[in-house]
Amino acid sequence: MMLWILTVLAAITAVFAIRAEMTHNRQQVYIFKPLTTILIIGVALMGTGEVTAVYKTLILIGLVFCLGGDIFLMLPAKYFIAGLVSFLIGHLFYIAAFVNDTGFQFSWWIIPLIVFGVIMYGVLHPHLGKMRLPVTFYILTILVMAWQALGRWTLQHLTGSLIAAIGALFFVVSDSVLALDRFRQSFPTARPIVLSTYWIAQWLIALSVGAFTLLP
Repeated sequence: MMLWILTVLAAITAVFAIRAEMTHNRQQVYIFKPLTTILIIGVALMGTGEVTAVYKTLILIGLVFCLGGDIFLMLPAKYFIAGLVSFLIGHLFYIAAFVNDTGFQFSWWIIPLIVFGVIMYGVLHPHLGKMRLPVTFYILTILVMAWQALGRWTLQHLTGSLIAAIGALFFVVSDSVLALDRFRQSFPTARPIVLSTYWIAQWLIALSVGAFTLLP
């Protein structure tokens, strides 16, 4: 029951955060944006699914670093690199969680992910400037994260691993839209798309810790 309560509360605060972003209400952004991620961390903390303690710990650490990324990205643009690094570290912990129980998977999923990554880099490359190296490294990291999540599901075929894999793909979508909006061309619907897909991604990854508590 507590997992569902946290989920509903996170959905409500996410709506408030997105509305605040759209109306440029910075005070509400500072409240509801980190609060949404904190509630999602609570979902992972309450999870009692059939996963190892190491998996749960690594996911929780990844979520905390992503919370740090949320906070840095709320601040002035000079903190963008700090936010990028925080999310990068979070993804590294997610990768560690996904390979913990199955090992590093060299699955066929790498093919569509590489195609997508090449297209994204080709679109962004002319606009990156001094950010070319960190953005390139970030793209590679998040694609590896998605690759390992998908590979883990392919091997296990468990509800929790499927949920985590879908979450990883939502993360790819969220960060891709964010990159296009920031580096190529800003567009008004970017923020709601980025934030909604981001929190869906985080919720699914957090839910994978306790998926068997909620789902058959």
